[in-house]
Amino acid sequence: MKETKMELEETEADSSSSWSPISRDRLLTCANLSDIAGKKRKQDPSSDAEISARTSDDYDEDDFPIDHLQDSEGPCNKRVKPVDRSSEVTGIITPVKTPALKRLGQSIQRSISFRTEARPLPPMPIRTRQKASSFPRRRSSQLWSDTVDSMSQDMSAREIKRQEVIYELTQGEKQLIEDLNLVKKVYYEPMLKLDIMTESELGQIFGTLDSLIPLHEDFLARLEGLRGSEKTVGEVGPTLLDWFPCLEAYITYCCNQVGAKALLDQKKQVRRVEEFLRLCQESSFSRKLDLWNFLDLPRSRLVKYPLLLKEIQKTTPAEHPDEDTLPQAMELIQSIITEVNSKTGEAECQFYRRGLSYPEEGQRVPEIQASRFLYCHGELKNTKGQKLHVFLFELVLVLTRPVVQDKDGMVQFQVYRQPLPADHLLLEDLPDGEASSSGSFRGAFTGNDKVKNGFRVSSRGRTKAQSHSLQANDSFNKQQWISCIRQAIVQSRDRNAQASQSKASARLSPDPALDHIAELSLNSDVEMPDT
Repeated sequence: MKETKMELEETEADSSSSWSPISRDRLLTCANLSDIAGKKRKQDPSSDAEISARTSDDYDEDDFPIDHLQDSEGPCNKRVKPVDRSSEVTGIITPVKTPALKRLGQSIQRSISFRTEARPLPPMPIRTRQKASSFPRRRSSQLWSDTVDSMSQDMSAREIKRQEVIYELTQGEKQLIEDLNLVKKVYYEPMLKLDIMTESELGQIFGTLDSLIPLHEDFLARLEGLRGSEKTVGEVGPTLLDWFPCLEAYITYCCNQVGAKALLDQKKQVRRVEEFLRLCQESSFSRKLDLWNFLDLPRSRLVKYPLLLKEIQKTTPAEHPDEDTLPQAMELIQSIITEVNSKTGEAECQFYRRGLSYPEEGQRVPEIQASRFLYCHGELKNTKGQKLHVFLFELVLVLTRPVVQDKDGMVQFQVYRQPLPADHLLLEDLPDGEASSSGSFRGAFTGNDKVKNGFRVSSRGRTKAQSHSLQANDSFNKQQWISCIRQAIVQSRDRNAQASQSKASARLSPDPALDHIAELSLNSDVEMPDT
């Protein structure tokens, strides 16, 4: 009797371990579950024999203890006749045949089967999608070699790499089309139908995105048409040369993005808009990307074309039909990207120029209106710890303080102090650890007598000298500011030098009109008839 009781206690311990919960902090796949099972088997090798024995179809019902029956049936008010100590063990195990305990046994058996590799693992339930991952869910990447049943023995590793890059180009187009259609179906149309935003506001935010879908569908059809019977692509250069000019449509779309981003940030302050966008971002289809990430996908795709084209060039052998057309395609796409960047820079400059407000009329320096683009802009701190939004235009550096207009909620930038023209600008890099002094950072701002990630800009020339010590968020941000300011100073001085040379050459050269008169006089003397 004691031995039977010990066997029951051991069986109860084994059964309870099968019910130990698996953590659901992250999404698990069938492979993850088998890995977990493998780790547990390594930790307890002695349990392998017991587990394999319990997975057989003729599982012994006597292995289930009476304690589980009491837990599954719950509390009961019925009077139970006590069991006599002299009763046989079979009398105690009799309730095993009840349906509740059978269901319990089946559940335990299924739990055990998950931890063995003897039986195939069932697919994960749909409920694993209820909790979104804390990271964006990536698309499953597939290689070209995965799509080919049998590869030719004559194909070199270089040619295989070439086919992989072309396949990546094709798959990228397919994924971009899917995302653009998703933006249209999930964001634009529902927000218009539910009157979350007006049609005019949605038009400003989404711009010409709808026109980009057929453009990339055409490119995808062309690329797929190049694939032969063995799923290989021979000549791709002429197709790229023929289609790349269509990317000039990106000029309009990218120029609109500056105002679109500002309007979207403003509309996010509205509760209905914020709730709708948040629900979309938390849904599985969004891959944890927000609306702006989707709207910025075309621009990201545009700058990736030269990278893919460069890889195709590197893997294209000599005397290949693409040897001449690929360099032409590279030159073409680079020129298109340069034009898109130039036009986008002009649109960005105009947008922020309109957003400036001037407390004093003397702050409206002509260099602001004459600037055609922005080198950079962003948030910096001054010596008082105040946050300033600094704009480095083509011809002038402008320090501003962001203010919100009550009328429409749009952010305006109030000019702070006098703008600093680039041709009068001086730059000083402040090394980390420099002690604070007059004109430098105060100890109250930095928390001590040292400064980090700081630099100083000052002006000389037509206005009274002024100096500003500014601090960036980190060293990388600081180096970007210093690089852009130096570039603005050098280019401004080069323009002034060229202008001076042009004026000097104009003073030294004779008047073109006088040369023309002299030529006419000479001709008239020649053609004058004899008298």
